Amino acid sequence: MQKISVLLSLAWVCFLFYAGIALFTSGFLLTRLELTNHSSCQEPPGPGSLPWGSRREPGACWMASRFSRVVLVLIDALRFDFAQPQHSHTSGEPPVLLPFLGKLGTLQRILEIQPHHARLYQSKADPPTTTMQRLKALTTGSLPTFVDAGSNFASYAIVEDNLIKQFTSTGRRVVFMGDDTWKDLFPGAFSQAFFFPSFNVRDLHTVDNGILEHLYPTMDSGEWDVLIAHFLGVDHCGHKHGPYHPEMAKKLSQMDQVIQQLVERLENDTLLVVIGDHGMTMSGDHGGDSELEISAVLFLYSPTALFPSTPPEEPEVVPQVSLVPTLALLLGLPIPFGNIGEVMAELFSEVEGSQPYSSAVAQASALHLNAQQVSRFLHTYSAAAQDLQGPFTVPWQAVSAWALMATQTFYSTGHQPVFPAIHWHAAFVGFPEGHGSSTWLPALLVGANTFASHLLFAVGCPLLLLWPFLCDSQGPRKRQHPPGNEAEARVMHEEEEEPLMEMRLRDAPHHFNAALLQLSLKYLFVLGIQILACALAACILRRHLMVWKVFAPKFIFEAVGFIVSSVGLFLGIALVMRVDGAVSSWFRRLVLAQQR
Repeated sequence: MQKISVLLSLAWVCFLFYAGIALFTSGFLLTRLELTNHSSCQEPPGPGSLPWGSRREPGACWMASRFSRVVLVLIDALRFDFAQPQHSHTSGEPPVLLPFLGKLGTLQRILEIQPHHARLYQSKADPPTTTMQRLKALTTGSLPTFVDAGSNFASYAIVEDNLIKQFTSTGRRVVFMGDDTWKDLFPGAFSQAFFFPSFNVRDLHTVDNGILEHLYPTMDSGEWDVLIAHFLGVDHCGHKHGPYHPEMAKKLSQMDQVIQQLVERLENDTLLVVIGDHGMTMSGDHGGDSELEISAVLFLYSPTALFPSTPPEEPEVVPQVSLVPTLALLLGLPIPFGNIGEVMAELFSEVEGSQPYSSAVAQASALHLNAQQVSRFLHTYSAAAQDLQGPFTVPWQAVSAWALMATQTFYSTGHQPVFPAIHWHAAFVGFPEGHGSSTWLPALLVGANTFASHLLFAVGCPLLLLWPFLCDSQGPRKRQHPPGNEAEARVMHEEEEEPLMEMRLRDAPHHFNAALLQLSLKYLFVLGIQILACALAACILRRHLMVWKVFAPKFIFEAVGFIVSSVGLFLGIALVMRVDGAVSSWFRRLVLAQQR
């Protein structure tokens, strides 16, 4: 082999590997665009006024606050079954006595003694179940991935709207203690902070003991509005010993004492939230999407009555991101801009209300605000992201109908998929004296007569890009005007008319080529289904008496028709691209002329 051949072969093989890696990465390592938009009390989440009952006090935000303070206790890797009582048994677990059962007895006692003041939920985390991604989800209400594409490249700081930013922007004093990961995520956001190193997973006590040294004095001082404590002992114990080791029972008992002492110190205007960011496997690891990894504890408690009904027998399952909009509205904050969680409507019930239906109105108001906020985020994200579909999506039914019209035209013009039905006289159209010794011209004429419908519909397939605009133009777009002044109504209607559909193609030119490719693939797929059906019929009925008279000719006609259609489709796409290039050039000159 020559040297250049060796190099080209090696480069081609490497390219195949690179393409495979890129294809797998695009589907496995998902990316997400981080928006820097922020919610504010001055701007409602949607058009129109806030729902009835939202503003109950002068100066209130989207919804009047129910609590003025919150204590958030984050126990890393607090799996849901860690909160089950001693007599509980989960299917699939070893039949032996599990050392972690019954160690969080304070939660069960509160649920039994004060059923209207507390709730235990099974919080479902989204993968990846790693601490940093879970902290982002617990503060932004979004679904972080391993790679978040944003303006904070090479930095862990969260630039998206989040609860911590909302707390500080409204003047709340946020005090943190525990895992130093928060220092990188929220630099300079805390009025007071006690960070402890979290890298050594074999250290079970340094972070937890450091928190306990400052937790109760800070809480008793009252110089805080939001108190966050992130314990790591349970997570490190899982990594070092696993969940079934006696050390896990000791750690959970320590956390139980912490919860009990916090409950005793709570005031009436304070909400206690105990949550795990994720669970752990039977070996004590996490990061994936198994049931044990995504199931975590969520416990809510208030010294004042919080729930109108008693807890259900089985704890309700809620998405982890639902905590973000719930806390925001309970504390009188706007919901973070990028939140996709759903408020826990039960927390907005009026426990002691004399007005009928007050609970239903409060819940409806919270859900309405949440729905407007999520709708606003989805609209903004779709406008900012470049990988979402453009305005030229042609529905499958339109493509299928177009392909079926080509087949119908083939039959309606007198053709049949058998050789005796071929219109041989078409070879002499325009040549009554014959073609001499030439054979390619009559063959071309006969082929054009036979497969004219396939060719015409394939070349005209790009016209289906106008389908969405045609459907839009048929819809009701006229505004209702008061009767009596028809002339003024006509003038207003003319002013409100949208641009012609041909000019609306210029609104998103970067999506045009992708839309052409998508339409072509859909059309070829429908044609491929037809030829596949013929191939299957010929294969299954290969021993039928009529196979050489019916099924084999049908397959040949479909195969040739597919080839003709694919060539026609290629020509049609090339023609449309050529026209689009000319129109784009003319449009740019027109815009420049108007700017002058």
